[in-house]
Amino acid sequence: MLKNLFYIFPVIFLLLYACNDDAFETIKSSGELRFSRDTIFLDTVFTNISSSTRTLKIYNKSKQNITIPTIQLGRGEQSFYRLNVDGISGKSFENIDILSKDSIFVFVEATIDFSKVINPIYTDSIVFDSGSNIQDVKLVTLVQDAHFLFPKKDAEGIKEKIVLGINAEGEEISVDGFYLDKNTVWNNDKPYVVYGYVGVPHNGSLTINKGVKVHFHKNSGLLVEKGASLKMNGAKGEEVVFEGDRLEPGFSEIPGQWGAIWLRAGSKDHEIDYAIIKNNTIGILMDSIGSLTEPTLKIKNTQIYNSSTYGILGRTANIKGENLVIANSGQSVLGCTIGGTYNFIHSTFANHWSSSVRYTPAVIINNYLKYQQTDGSESVLVRDLKAANFTNCIIEGTQNIEFFLDQAEGSVYNYNFKNNLLKFNDLGGKYDGISLFDFEDTDHYQNNIFNGDPDFKDIDNNDYIIGEESGAVDKADLNAALQIPLDILGVNRTVKPDVGAYQHIIIEEEK
Repeated sequence: MLKNLFYIFPVIFLLLYACNDDAFETIKSSGELRFSRDTIFLDTVFTNISSSTRTLKIYNKSKQNITIPTIQLGRGEQSFYRLNVDGISGKSFENIDILSKDSIFVFVEATIDFSKVINPIYTDSIVFDSGSNIQDVKLVTLVQDAHFLFPKKDAEGIKEKIVLGINAEGEEISVDGFYLDKNTVWNNDKPYVVYGYVGVPHNGSLTINKGVKVHFHKNSGLLVEKGASLKMNGAKGEEVVFEGDRLEPGFSEIPGQWGAIWLRAGSKDHEIDYAIIKNNTIGILMDSIGSLTEPTLKIKNTQIYNSSTYGILGRTANIKGENLVIANSGQSVLGCTIGGTYNFIHSTFANHWSSSVRYTPAVIINNYLKYQQTDGSESVLVRDLKAANFTNCIIEGTQNIEFFLDQAEGSVYNYNFKNNLLKFNDLGGKYDGISLFDFEDTDHYQNNIFNGDPDFKDIDNNDYIIGEESGAVDKADLNAALQIPLDILGVNRTVKPDVGAYQHIIIEEEK
């Protein structure tokens, strides 16, 4: 009996299916479609670069299955928008079915040629049906023209390269890249979009004037060669901005979108003023001194955020920083390594990195480099730390210890911390008795505040202005403050100066 039932059930199912063919019949849409949105705003795009994809959902709220006779772009085949309707790509579609109480997806993207549009706000619409049943959803995109910089290809399709060095096997180490003219100036007429590494040639210069925005594609960056100089001449409210080329809001704070600004060994006379550098692998990599007397890099009134490794990494470098804010790096926001000379006044170094586990302190200072010889043995390169001076600075973060001194014997190791707010909470007493961390040693430490609350305004949005409850308020050394009388926002600090890059404000609590 049970065996016979297995034969009876399929027959019953087929009979029911045959009797309900009309359940899959459709009627023509009557103009009563519902949409998940009435206007689709695609993010700002550069000319001839594809936008992100946006989604539209079309609902059939009726009790009957319907057919939409046509779905098409209002500008037709000439439109710079593209559609994918229920899994099919194109610009026009016919007889699209939606079951009762069901929905389908439409995906929208655009690649717009700026030279062929009159208005930078490019619009179109998705049109459903026609006549009295016509409905539409508006499409809006802002398109920007830009200077596009990229390595050329030869006849065999091989891209230009910049040679970085030679490996142990005698082979060239290179990256896709190209060199600018010897002395180049970038002005704020339109953004710059860089593919690969753009290089400033030997003994050349690159001057970037106020308001310039530079967008780097993945695996791109800036190299400055021996004898060459980089000048970034921003102004308050007209900062020079270096960031990735993904303009969608979801990418505005994502680390590691591009490579680095690499100031190579022997480069010189770099000056950066009022810049914002964000979302790369290393904000600035500064290699070796270009001058025995003057800083190789002078950087002030500058913000560096969201580097996946280091904000600034100096390797036997000579760096002077004023009104500098570096925050949120996957390793350290500042690495003063393999010796060198480092002087920072009224700067804020804060590491609240949350994208992965971080093991390194916000600021690290050492005078050596461990490396492997070709035979596999380990060697140590030791260089003089001529100076590591921090005055009126904040060093803060989510770890208990956020600055660390690491010395290899056999070379000079000079350091001084004066009137800083420092995070060093040695809970287990691991560093007790180590002279580098003898905070009673007035030859190296004067008037510092340890483990105080900086009272930052909004670390989630990289806003490191301090509030009136900050331990940094009115704790700066006045003589040092007089050297830099205005904070990064142009606020006077010659009376009762605060530690860090900002004078404090009253931070109102959210209601």
